[in-house]
Amino acid sequence: MLLLDGKIASQAVKQHIKEKVEALTASGKRRPHLAAILVGDNGASETYVASKIKTCAEIGFESTLVRLESTAGEAELLERIAELNNNSTVDGILVQLPLPKQINEQKVIEAIDPAKDVDGFHPVSVGKLVQGLKTFIPATPYGIMLMLEHFNIDTKGKNAVVVGRSNIVGRPMSILLSSNSKYGNCTVTICHSHTKNLAEVCQSADILVAALGRPEFVKADMVKEGAIIIDVGITRVDDATAKKGFRIKGDVAFAEVAEKASAITPVPGGVGLMTIAGLLQNTLQAYEARNGQ
Repeated sequence: MLLLDGKIASQAVKQHIKEKVEALTASGKRRPHLAAILVGDNGASETYVASKIKTCAEIGFESTLVRLESTAGEAELLERIAELNNNSTVDGILVQLPLPKQINEQKVIEAIDPAKDVDGFHPVSVGKLVQGLKTFIPATPYGIMLMLEHFNIDTKGKNAVVVGRSNIVGRPMSILLSSNSKYGNCTVTICHSHTKNLAEVCQSADILVAALGRPEFVKADMVKEGAIIIDVGITRVDDATAKKGFRIKGDVAFAEVAEKASAITPVPGGVGLMTIAGLLQNTLQAYEARNGQ
């Protein structure tokens, strides 16, 4: 069984980007610049943003963190986005989701300049993705594709099942796996809460992507022998025996599924790390496009 280790794959991506940044600065050019907006003090969001900012420093990116109170209104957030849109030194903008209830997420996503949409959520980015054009790919699916590439996973002609149809993971993942590309060319089935005989559908998968947000939902009896398992889930589960009082669980029951899988991602240490790698790759792409490279 091959462990699809996100630490190894993400380090390779980060090293590649770091070398490009070093070459840029050596030639007298500015560093790529990622700006993040965090609204409120959601614990998980704080952790995600801190990790992104830390990784920017590691690879030589400049970063800016804009903090707003949880009571901030939609108008204030849109004003901050407009400021970053108009800042010529900012290459990529991300607004950490979820947002407080008083703010319309879709309106916020559409307010970001598509040329700086490094999260890949803007309708312009999504439309280009569907048409197979060069664009910003949502960071988690992009990170998964980078992982498949790093470990040279053969996907051509395989049956892929994606469990979950969110705009952030499930839908773009299905498009990428079915695309006419080296790590695509799969026959894809996308499943959701109304899918009948879900377990049987999962059993048909050569590649199974679990992105439904239910800890340890996928059991060994739902998995084909030799399948490749991509676990996107990340949920805090209370556990009094754990040092922090909780454990991080994926959507896959790792211990039992790993015995049947030919390759599997761990949680933590798998797709989450690749999500940041995808975001950084998007930011570099935005920088290069804005500087005619």
